[in-house]
Amino acid sequence: MANSTPDSTPAAGPGGAEPLRVGLIGYGLAGAVFHAPLITTTPGLRLDAVVTANPERREQAAARHPQARLLSTAEELWPLGLDLVVVASPNRTHIPLATAALQAGVPVVVDKPLAATAAEGAELAELAESRGLMLSVFQNRRWDGDFLTVSELVRSGRLGRVHRFESRFERWRPHLKGGWRELGDPSEAGGLLYDLGSHLVDQALTLFGPAASVYAELDVRRAGAAADDDSFVALTHTDGTRSHLWMSATAGELGPRFRVLGSEAAYTSWGLDGQEDALRAGRTPADEGWGVTPAAMFGQLGAVDDYVAHPTLHGAYERYYAGVAAALRGQAPAPVEPRDAVAALKVLEAARRSAAEGRTVQL
Repeated sequence: MANSTPDSTPAAGPGGAEPLRVGLIGYGLAGAVFHAPLITTTPGLRLDAVVTANPERREQAAARHPQARLLSTAEELWPLGLDLVVVASPNRTHIPLATAALQAGVPVVVDKPLAATAAEGAELAELAESRGLMLSVFQNRRWDGDFLTVSELVRSGRLGRVHRFESRFERWRPHLKGGWRELGDPSEAGGLLYDLGSHLVDQALTLFGPAASVYAELDVRRAGAAADDDSFVALTHTDGTRSHLWMSATAGELGPRFRVLGSEAAYTSWGLDGQEDALRAGRTPADEGWGVTPAAMFGQLGAVDDYVAHPTLHGAYERYYAGVAAALRGQAPAPVEPRDAVAALKVLEAARRSAAEGRTVQL
């Protein structure tokens, strides 16, 4: 789990400025494992308040972040004059809580997915723009080491013209765990399409630009499941590149994480970036060796029988909140723009239509 040691005094911002005060809504997996450790190790940010009504989670937050006040409701945040609110609560609450924060005059980071629908996401983005407030979406997987490596290979031209991009988040979880992510109500934005698919689609759009068409197969495999748990999405980008994206909880054998086929070479890698496991184990970006991929897990670059191990760039989740701090100080745009999240939501909605109607959906 997240770091169990008390937080040290946060570093000041640029030029010795006072740290920006952050309120975190939600202390489940997203809040405790991802957001809180990254916030507390980002120079210029201070975790000022944590909102959770769960007694056990309150105890955990108090032990790990003794400098932060503990609140039971989000409404208690608005009078505090915070510099940022982070929404890390269940997906169905993202829009109402982010809306309330913006209406209170506070910039917002929202955990992915931004919303259940693209229309809701666009409306929230318009509200933020009208009030001149930063709105960003936590797409930490843009800073996975393997994705940074793929991005560098694509940009450098070492693969030539990329024809097909294959990307997988596959797991072997044959039994249900329970919780809102497994509920079938579309308003919950549960299921793997909106969970893991939010990452995969965002990565594909980041690499190859807008999608022109979407085809999807969304299946419910496990006994008692109500939301998709074994899914496939195919995108044809406007530049002609095809992205094939798999997300599964029922994969007894895992495929390659990335397989990128170009006119000059191919790149293939296996296994997931290690930063999530490191955060779960209590490590943070402040620890030595953060984001380093062992040489044994390097991907392969080349063609047919002429492959060589290609070093994986260091993963860097810390760059997201460093970018947020810079954006709040007017030094840079938001690290993930809301329009990117809306574009991804349009793809996810099209995937649902495609699977329901058994056809390719044009965007």
